[in-house]
Amino acid sequence: MDEFRLPAGSGVPAAEAVRQSWTATVTALPEGARIRGEVMGRQRFGVFIRIHGMPDAVGLAEISGMPHDLELPAMGAGVSGVVIWHADHNHQVKIKLDEWDRPE
Repeated sequence: MDEFRLPAGSGVPAAEAVRQSWTATVTALPEGARIRGEVMGRQRFGVFIRIHGMPDAVGLAEISGMPHDLELPAMGAGVSGVVIWHADHNHQVKIKLDEWDRPE
């Protein structure tokens, strides 16, 4: 199986739910807000994050915001970071990660 995949399965919010809750998501997670979550999808450009306490929100941490010597967090890895932007066009909370579970 390819290590890169889009979010799928239980626990991934439906697109309509994400769209309908967008205003509440932006209000609850302003720029600068700290988040914790877990990786629910991986792509070459970054990781999709299930944000704790926000069941209808989708976070995205892009690889361009990570140190070049680090690997993307694995599927299911716990992560934390800061909200840096809200992408209104696709209802994603952009996150800069500062901590995640790393393989030992």
